[in-house]
Amino acid sequence: MIFSGLVSVTFRQLTPAQIVALVRQAGLQGIEWGGDIHVPHGDAGRACDVRERTEGAGLRVAAYGSYYKAGVSEGAGLAFGRVLETAVTLGAPVIRVWAGGAGSAATSAEQRAAVTQDCRRIAELAAAARIGIVLEFHSGTLTDTTESTAQLLREVAHPNLTTCWQPPVDLRPAECLAGLQSLRGQLANLHVFQWKQSTIERLPLSAGTAVWRDYLAAAKTAAGDRYALLEFVEQDAPEAFLRDAAVLREWLAKVN
Repeated sequence: MIFSGLVSVTFRQLTPAQIVALVRQAGLQGIEWGGDIHVPHGDAGRACDVRERTEGAGLRVAAYGSYYKAGVSEGAGLAFGRVLETAVTLGAPVIRVWAGGAGSAATSAEQRAAVTQDCRRIAELAAAARIGIVLEFHSGTLTDTTESTAQLLREVAHPNLTTCWQPPVDLRPAECLAGLQSLRGQLANLHVFQWKQSTIERLPLSAGTAVWRDYLAAAKTAAGDRYALLEFVEQDAPEAFLRDAAVLREWLAKVN
C-alpha cells in the first residue's frame, strides 16, 4: 500500500497545528515532521504535542526528517541518541538521515568508510527501538546517484537501513524510473514533486502525471507499505498544496 502525505518542511512558515489542519483538509494520510523547525531534536514536549495533534486529527506520523548526517553530525554536536529519543516520543516509524556531507565523487575512501560505519551504528540503535533508518536520496551526499546509493546499502549491510527516493532533476524520466526500479528491494518513502527538467522551477504536480504514474506503479511492486510525501509546491503556497494533494490522491487511488 502507498499512503499519501506531506513533508512538513514544505511549509516552514506554518506551525504544526496549521500543518495538521492543512493536511487534514487535503485528505492526505500522514506527515513527515522535520527536525530542523517543527520538531527540534531533543524537544520532548514539542514531539509529544505534535504526535497528539497528528493522531488526534486522524493522521499518522509518517517519518521524522532528522537532518542527521551520518559520519558528520555526531562529531559536530548532534548526538544520534537525541534524535532517536525525539523520534520515539514523536511515534515515528522511521528516521530520515543524510548519507554524509558531500557527494560521492567528492568523498574520500576514508570519509565513505566513516559514513558507512555510522549508518550501521545508528541502524542498530534504531532497530532496538523498532524504528527504521531511511536515507535521504539527495545530491551532495553518498546517495547522489543510484549506483552510489546501492553501494552504500551493500556496504552497510544492515536490514534496518533502507532508502527514500525522489526523481533526480538532472536525469530524464526513463533514467529516473530505471534507478527507482533498481532500488525497489530496499525502498522506503517517496518524496513527490514536479520540477521543470534540469531546473528547480516548480510546476503543478499534474504536469508530471505520465511520469509519476510510472514511478508509483514501480514503487507499488516493492514489498511492504510506504508513503508518497508531497514537498516543494509552487511558491510554498497552501493553495498549490491542496491542488497537488488532489492529484496525488487520484494517482494513488488508481495504483493501489
